[in-house]
Amino acid sequence: MRTTLLLLAGLMAGLAATPATDARGAACPPVAMDGAPLPASRAAVRAGEPLTVVAFGSSSTEGAGASIPAMSYPARLEALLKAALPGRPVRVLNRGIGGQEVNEMLARLDRDVLAERPHLVVWQAGANAALRGMDPQAFRERLVEGLARLRADGADVVLMDNQLAPVVVSRPLHPYIAAALREVAAAFSVPVFSRTGLMRSWEAAGTPPAELLHPDGLHHNDRGYACVAEALAETILRGLRDAAPVIAGR
Repeated sequence: MRTTLLLLAGLMAGLAATPATDARGAACPPVAMDGAPLPASRAAVRAGEPLTVVAFGSSSTEGAGASIPAMSYPARLEALLKAALPGRPVRVLNRGIGGQEVNEMLARLDRDVLAERPHLVVWQAGANAALRGMDPQAFRERLVEGLARLRADGADVVLMDNQLAPVVVSRPLHPYIAAALREVAAAFSVPVFSRTGLMRSWEAAGTPPAELLHPDGLHHNDRGYACVAEALAETILRGLRDAAPVIAGR
């Protein structure tokens, strides 16, 4: 276990010293990420178990806009986590289906997510709710239902909000859907991996959203997915590393 923690610490030091690169070798915009609280994932790593992550969501989880499936964010995330945890089995399962909103996701939660017994679920939701004009209160209620079921199963959860895409942010209900997601996350003490905030930080660093989006104005391109994966991997690995003194002392 101590060896694993030293590897994690070394990786994080390397991330701090070397600019992240996207799938084409171009530098990802530099943004410092906080660690997420991941007790189930930390316990799995501590016990030497295979780590299972489920990426749950709609088209931007499935990888719409990527040139090939291997350029989706879940595929890129799996590669980064495997590099950080050499010798340990890591699975990142892509359970994104394009066009779905939270009601449709809940209908397949048991089959596509809970059946895999994940340690961590990254749940991307809200874009299609905004695009379809879903009632924000209904969105909130369905999100609460899903989080309650995930928590009852013992999984860590990270909610992922919408990309800063013109097609989404121009919809009148987008701010209300985004607020509902943040409110539910706070009520459950679940971290939010905010692509909106991340892309605004990238823009402030000199990389406008258009450079990370597909020409459809909605989905990420290869560079966008690669950089999302880099930031999410850092969030996960910092969450594991931050627990190092507790884990090492047991």
